[in-house]
Amino acid sequence: MYRAILLVGPTGSGKTPLGQFLEKKGLSGIPCLHFDFGDALRASVKGQTGVLTPGERRVVEESLRTGALLEDEHFPIAEKLLTAHVTQHSGQGDIVVVLNGLPRHAGQAAAMEAVVKMQAVVSLECSPAVALERIRLDSGGDRGGRHDDTLPEVERRIELFRNRTAPLLRYYGERGVPVLPVDVRPMTTAREMRAQLEAKWPHRSNPGPKRLHR
Repeated sequence: MYRAILLVGPTGSGKTPLGQFLEKKGLSGIPCLHFDFGDALRASVKGQTGVLTPGERRVVEESLRTGALLEDEHFPIAEKLLTAHVTQHSGQGDIVVVLNGLPRHAGQAAAMEAVVKMQAVVSLECSPAVALERIRLDSGGDRGGRHDDTLPEVERRIELFRNRTAPLLRYYGERGVPVLPVDVRPMTTAREMRAQLEAKWPHRSNPGPKRLHR
């Protein structure tokens, strides 16, 4: 079981830049490992990882083609990719895993309880208008080559986030997991997001979350 924090925010809110910055700089002295589920899915269908069966890769290909979320019955795919990523970087020692894109809905969150111990949920507070402006400006520097950033597709993803993913804030709050809001504006940088998070981090008096050996 791994200790983790979850980044929650609509497309364009800066989850990937923040996750990358936390992996580079850590959080309150805690080493971090960023797990970008979307990147892991794309790498798996390109054959860059060998942990999925041909059938599982077909499921991922269909999910990426249609933009649909992986549902509960496909959670083993997510668990395989997460475990492979963390195992690959296990030489880093005690870490907290920064989850980006997983879980995406309550069914996945329930299944994740057997895999990770959630330390906090980081809510990137970003309105749809701000998200669209951040994507237009490429504020986080992570939108290059994204051919799916058309207005209809971005609006579809924002609506999907509102209906399926945003309820995770209540899900975890009801289970006593700290939900830490981070204000995101059109030009807010990952460094500025991390500074807000540092100020609210509830575990700073502790030696830090540790990865528990499975």
